[in-house]
Amino acid sequence: MKHMIVAGNWKMHTTAAEAAALAAEVVTLVGKQGGTAPTADVVICPPFTSLDAVVAVTADTSVHVGAQDCHHEHHGAFTGDVSASMIRAVGCSHVIVGHSERRRYHHETDTLIASKVLAALAEGLVPIVCVGETLDEREANITTQVITTQLETILQIVGAERMQQCIVAYEPVWAIGTGRAATAEQAQEVHATIAALLAKAGVHVPILYGGSVTAENAATLFAGADVYGALVGGASLKADAFAAIVAAAGAQMQ
Repeated sequence: MKHMIVAGNWKMHTTAAEAAALAAEVVTLVGKQGGTAPTADVVICPPFTSLDAVVAVTADTSVHVGAQDCHHEHHGAFTGDVSASMIRAVGCSHVIVGHSERRRYHHETDTLIASKVLAALAEGLVPIVCVGETLDEREANITTQVITTQLETILQIVGAERMQQCIVAYEPVWAIGTGRAATAEQAQEVHATIAALLAKAGVHVPILYGGSVTAENAATLFAGADVYGALVGGASLKADAFAAIVAAAGAQMQ
């Protein structure tokens, strides 16, 4: 039986009030009260300004809350940045690290991402570590090379023992926000590559798929032997669509 995880990345959407309302809908649909876990683990990642409101709404439920990024230092003169300790203090359990939009728009390197992983782990957060190739890289048939470089750099810095405490998310950059999801075969092929690479280092962690995941394609994607859930973007902003993806993940656990 696979242990499935579905994380929702709300990106730069929702005010605190809007986030609280959406989180309440998610809790109603997928978050059983009293600490009883749903069929799949659920994590929702609102913007920094909405974290406190969402943590309050999800308290005493099975829905976890994560941040979308963290700084690699614990404190300092870093205007506009948020540290892992601040994220932990507000009540989060997870944090997304190395998302392709951070790599693209903020020029984050694998070395910096590894430093963020270490900072998150030091505060007891579970990093969701993102890797993936661009469309040009896929068309050049260097997907495996790109992902291997990304993971090996992070592994070298973080170390296998600490990497074991992470979640990895494969997000083909060409499928993010485009409506063009990878096929189930494409996703499974890359997930198998990632799983094999990590296994060589003695690391066995859940590998999520991220990239235009919808209620309609989730079940097909989750059927892959090495696909252990999803990092969901746009569909996570609609509670009913997100709940359907969680249900599809749960079906893999029965």
